[in-house]
Amino acid sequence: MARPLRLEYAGAIYHVMNRGDRRQAIFRSEQDRVLFLETLAAVCTKAGWQVHAYCLMSNHFHVVVETPRANLVNGMKWLLGTYTMRFNRRHRFSGHLFGGRYKAQMIDESEPLYLRMASDYVHLNPARAGLVEGKKPLESYAWSSYAAYLSAPRCRPSWLRVDRLLGEHGIVSDNARCRREFSRRMEHERNLDQTTTLAQLRGGWLVGAEDFVARLLERVEGRVKEHHGGRERAETELEKARRIITRELAAAAWDAKRLRVEAKSHPIKIGIARILRAQTTMPLKWIADALATGSWTYLNHLLHRRIVETQD
Repeated sequence: MARPLRLEYAGAIYHVMNRGDRRQAIFRSEQDRVLFLETLAAVCTKAGWQVHAYCLMSNHFHVVVETPRANLVNGMKWLLGTYTMRFNRRHRFSGHLFGGRYKAQMIDESEPLYLRMASDYVHLNPARAGLVEGKKPLESYAWSSYAAYLSAPRCRPSWLRVDRLLGEHGIVSDNARCRREFSRRMEHERNLDQTTTLAQLRGGWLVGAEDFVARLLERVEGRVKEHHGGRERAETELEKARRIITRELAAAAWDAKRLRVEAKSHPIKIGIARILRAQTTMPLKWIADALATGSWTYLNHLLHRRIVETQD
């Protein structure tokens, strides 16, 4: 069977899920879950993502994410690769952590129903799995974004966007009274029959209105026309990376020739590499090639060494 296409466009929303290899645990401790959330926060900064909901189980995770730039694939590659590297280093493991290709279900953003369906599904996941038993409230499960929805704004991560989902529940303000109302509605929904919703969210590559596929095709065709017609379109990660390099070279009064002949470890090259690592999801190999710093492993060594020197 052919794999579903990864459609990307500015403003797309996805319900992303991935499991451990052979369904083994991807989180062995609370520290692992914290590590994953730190990695998720980093990719949100790099890629400009906005997370609407997340839930970390023992052997899989769910994230409902909005991509203001068309960069899901690059972002997920960085997120999964970086967490795997950090997890393996922490546990002294090697090899794959995740089992196969991640699932990215496209969510129709044109109507309120569908983002709410996906996010509620994610927030109710611990209850369905029996991890929130009896009369315990949903927020007693610590490793989902639901508890953050019920917290004051200052207590939430900056990459978690709550206004859209609250609005789709008819919650007009982000104050204590309105958050209690959101909790009441979610506890009510917890006790409803979710059979139809589960069928929609567990099958297929998209969730949306009947014309959602047609609208997606229009977006893809429009993007091709914009590319050939020269009209303004969303900047890709590659274009952003090249723009950063051009800007930083100009600031240093360097041209492309000087970039090639200067030492691989020149501070200006390392400084540009650090900006690219912080603001894009481009692979380290691409950055090393673009900046003529030698192999990606050598560049990684230089970046790590300078971090250690700074700390010293």
